[in-house]
Amino acid sequence: MIIEVLIYAVSGMVTGLMAGLLGIGGGLILVPVLSSVFLIFLQTEYIVHMAIATSLATILVTGLSSVISHHYERAVQWDVLRAMLLGILVGGFVGAWSSQFFSMYWLSKLFGVMEIMAGLYMIWGKQPHADRCLPGFLGLNGVGFGIGSLSALLGIGGGSISTPYLQWNNVVIQRAIATSAAIGLPIALAGTFGYMLAGLQVDNLPAYTTGFVYWPAFIAIVSMSVFTAFLGAKLAHRLPIKALKRIFGLLLIGLGIKMLFFS
Repeated sequence: MIIEVLIYAVSGMVTGLMAGLLGIGGGLILVPVLSSVFLIFLQTEYIVHMAIATSLATILVTGLSSVISHHYERAVQWDVLRAMLLGILVGGFVGAWSSQFFSMYWLSKLFGVMEIMAGLYMIWGKQPHADRCLPGFLGLNGVGFGIGSLSALLGIGGGSISTPYLQWNNVVIQRAIATSAAIGLPIALAGTFGYMLAGLQVDNLPAYTTGFVYWPAFIAIVSMSVFTAFLGAKLAHRLPIKALKRIFGLLLIGLGIKMLFFS
């Protein structure tokens, strides 16, 4: 049990730092790590569901710490979040609730593909056309629904999709990272609720769970990530983010390949 908790705590340190630094929810690291750890310590056929649900729950705490720090740097575009909010909340709940209809096999494969795509974008992301800009209210809500549903289903918090999307529409990278961190909060809220509700209908889940959320992992992760997320958000405005994104992209590709062969 001690080794298990230590793994969760170290994972929390890393994911918190990456969440603040790159505007991702942390699920791109947490889901592969938790899936592997749960496979060793827990006896259930819903390993990936629990990893995704627990990852989403941690984003509620990690993401808040990151957003507060980004807000102090005046980098969060709150008007963009308000315009996308309804679509994000509805999409987040729908994506998470629908997870009960996916087997562990397909969830792991979908996550692996998504992670590899995110890694490739971080390494080779192209510069947007100078005249491209964000759409209006209806367009942003449609985008929010798509980001929310896919992010909640796979437990990635939204930043892996919303950061590239905002950059593609000529939002400065630091503002894209900060705003993506804020977008991740309603996705995590709706997604966590959806996964809890979906898991309540499943029998024989391990002890200390609510739906698919596994609380021992949640507590150990957020106890560390809340501090490193704040640090990461501070560093995001001082470090060469483009170079860091390429390095992190390689890590994501490796983790994505691992999830493709997870069973």
